[in-house]
Amino acid sequence: KRPIDTETAEKFISKISRSLEELGQSEISSNTIGTMVMEGLKELDPVAYVRFASVYRNFREEKDFVQFVDKIDENDNNYEIENSLTDNIVKTNLGAVTDVTDQFVLLKLSGDKIYELFSTGSPFNFNDFQHKNGAVTQTLLAKIDVIIHNIDKKNVNLFVRRSFSEHLFSWINDSASRL
Repeated sequence: KRPIDTETAEKFISKISRSLEELGQSEISSNTIGTMVMEGLKELDPVAYVRFASVYRNFREEKDFVQFVDKIDENDNNYEIENSLTDNIVKTNLGAVTDVTDQFVLLKLSGDKIYELFSTGSPFNFNDFQHKNGAVTQTLLAKIDVIIHNIDKKNVNLFVRRSFSEHLFSWINDSASRL
């Protein structure tokens, strides 16, 4: 569930219904409806958009999800939702709105011993994972929650919360010196 008020949801549904009626067809393919819903969600709520797309486009593997998210143009986000929240919450003194999109740090790691290094500080078994290009997993590394995107056997994107990034970086340096 996403934090979308009833009025906004009803407007969204009405807009889709009107668009379908304007087509003037007695039968409309599910593909047409799905595409309209997906494009509408892209404007309404980017997270709902990605979730819907993952089901609608039948993502079977993590790489499908990663490829889809990589194609989303960051410039498409016109911040309508954030502005609406600010208008309805902040300006009416009901609370605060905080953008947490900058909460993660991306570490791009390369080398022959990446998975040997990870294995020293993670309960996850990387034996199969390291051979699946594009695979993504969430696990613990040095007791820190991380997301690992396997580009290929020698290149990895490691996502870690900003507040833990220095500790993880220190652990990586220390552990790598022992390999």
